[in-house]
Amino acid sequence: MELRQLRYFLAIAEQGSLSKAASTLYVAQSALSHQLAKLEEELGQSLFLRLPRGVELTAAGRAFHPHAISILRQVADARLSVDQNKNEAVGKVIFGIPHSVSQALALPLLKVIRTALPRVELELTEELTGNLIHQLRTGAIQLAVLFDDGQLDEFNCLPLLEESLLLISPMNAADAPSGPISLREALRLPLILPAAPHGVRPIIEAAAKRVGLAAPNVIADISSISILRTSLLAGLGHTLLAPMPMLHELERGELQAVPITTDTLSRKVVLCSSRHIPSSIASDAVERLVHDLVGQLCQDGSWREGWLLTV
Repeated sequence: MELRQLRYFLAIAEQGSLSKAASTLYVAQSALSHQLAKLEEELGQSLFLRLPRGVELTAAGRAFHPHAISILRQVADARLSVDQNKNEAVGKVIFGIPHSVSQALALPLLKVIRTALPRVELELTEELTGNLIHQLRTGAIQLAVLFDDGQLDEFNCLPLLEESLLLISPMNAADAPSGPISLREALRLPLILPAAPHGVRPIIEAAAKRVGLAAPNVIADISSISILRTSLLAGLGHTLLAPMPMLHELERGELQAVPITTDTLSRKVVLCSSRHIPSSIASDAVERLVHDLVGQLCQDGSWREGWLLTV
């Protein structure tokens, strides 16, 4: 297997056509086809379906795709580690962030990276946590913010902060509590939650079992923060979530939030990297910066209902 074969494979996947990929790569289409055939022969699988107008990935191609990205990225990182000053962070870092954390972290992180690490190209990808775990596992991303539910042992995890989960309801909803509510009562309300296993869902389901309920009263599985927000504003139900994703609506009085009593509900936010894929100087620098930034956001109150965790 050659690096050029991986580059050719990714170009074909991106362009959806051998002719377009050949033009992009400035190679003859016959040479591209030959190298693809050699790669498929070595793997013992067809990577593309040949269609009347282009190609599309087979199941084997989709499985191979993130590994090809990871291998080429590691090669680039290895070159940088030799070429650059050991104290200088240079290169690209792909950073995964869950939908429910991006409101608190994305913009401050982009600003501080631009100032503190001007030669680092940060690519932010906003995904469901289950997708981030898969991408981190395959090396498609280098760092990811995840929620520690006790199932992250395969990764290196740096504790960042803990967030209280509140009951968030439509303003003036008939069944919305006027003050703090017990966990058991909150779990019996009609809830709109992320689909398992994403986001806070595993935490909430574990909490339900702790208080003797088979499951929370979920009326809709919605893993999109924007659709969840719209559903709450339409009065369709309640949710259990940290306040930051709904901060603007809470401050405008369109939604209301009350704390959980008797059995507090929270989530631990951690920054994860692969145990098996070597990190780059740039990703190590971003990791340190994220930890310091989250500390600042907690200390100045910008990250509502969040408190810093010590390493």
